Amino acid sequence: MNADLVFFGRTISMAQRSRRRTLVAIIYCILGFMLIGTYAFGSWRSVSPYVIWAVIFACRLFLGGYVPGGLVKPFNGKAPKQSEAAPPLLALKLRVYRPLPGDGSTPYRSDEREMSQRDRAHYRAYQALGISLVVPWAAASLLGDPKIFGWDPAVVNHLCAMLLLAVLTLFLTLPQSILLWTEPDMEP
Repeated sequence: MNADLVFFGRTISMAQRSRRRTLVAIIYCILGFMLIGTYAFGSWRSVSPYVIWAVIFACRLFLGGYVPGGLVKPFNGKAPKQSEAAPPLLALKLRVYRPLPGDGSTPYRSDEREMSQRDRAHYRAYQALGISLVVPWAAASLLGDPKIFGWDPAVVNHLCAMLLLAVLTLFLTLPQSILLWTEPDMEP
């Protein structure tokens, strides 16, 4: 796990557990408000891609894990493929460039302890995700029958789509969040 977060050229120390927990809470609050907004809008199909892009953006800049960047090392253990050319001008102006993987500043290989923590985080995350899949299924099964509750099928479809979008959001962010939440303070 990286101790520093580079955000628009500024290095923010994330060695303290409280800072990492605050970051995870802020990310989930923003994603939760976006999901509530997805349900509130009648045209959820036009809003839901923005939620997915926000999840990818959060993983790329803050969480890491499945994509290179962020606080958690890549789960596959491979360095990101980067060309030997200089970063593009826009990346230099926004100061969002990363050092090349060959310079030795950030190791990408995980040791046994990190792999054990990663595996435990995935185990815990996917147990919760397996249980959370019951919610859209139950909503579609029970609420979808107009004879039982009398809900409009379009509203039930909209609700199930939002719930599945929430499950997808958790699928992409929960293992990294568990790692960031449970790790103790790092030594300076």
